[in-house]
Amino acid sequence: MLNLVTPTDSSWVSRALVGLDEVLIDHAHCEKKAASTALSLLFRYPERRALLEPLSKLAREELQHFELVLRHLDRLGIRFHRQLPSPYAGELMRAIRPNEPERAVDKLLCLSLIEARSCERMKLLSEALEDRTLRALYAGLLTSEARHHQTYVDLARAIVPDADVRGRLRELAKHEAAVLAASPEMPRMHA
Repeated sequence: MLNLVTPTDSSWVSRALVGLDEVLIDHAHCEKKAASTALSLLFRYPERRALLEPLSKLAREELQHFELVLRHLDRLGIRFHRQLPSPYAGELMRAIRPNEPERAVDKLLCLSLIEARSCERMKLLSEALEDRTLRALYAGLLTSEARHHQTYVDLARAIVPDADVRGRLRELAKHEAAVLAASPEMPRMHA
């Protein structure tokens, strides 16, 4: 369902638990960035009516998740601050083709893979964390992350035929696996 080629290596969970404060801060940044990205697509593709309402809803939900993670940071006494981001998303986006409509399709599919990887990793955290409130946070976000993944795939289907989307998603999923394998080992959601 999530279209990922490779699962997360088990060592990621160990690193995430050791650097949990940084993972939580990164998670907040990821939610904020996801909202910003959805909004930027609204501005970039105003003529693509099929994209507008789903992206608007997605942006609002991502901001709600940002606020939710901020509340957990406050509860735990963790100060939200700037972080050096993981190179994951930037490297993933290097595969985007330059011409339209391929550019739009690739962007949407890359975003779908980011949401898929987030969903997979949140499931891992929901199973591994000792803090019951954080376990509940991550278990509660799984449905949304899976839905966001599917929304981006469906939006790509609004631009090009399903067969094209499926083929390109397979290619990008292989690229995503290579990017993940080459990512530095840092306490981040996508490293």
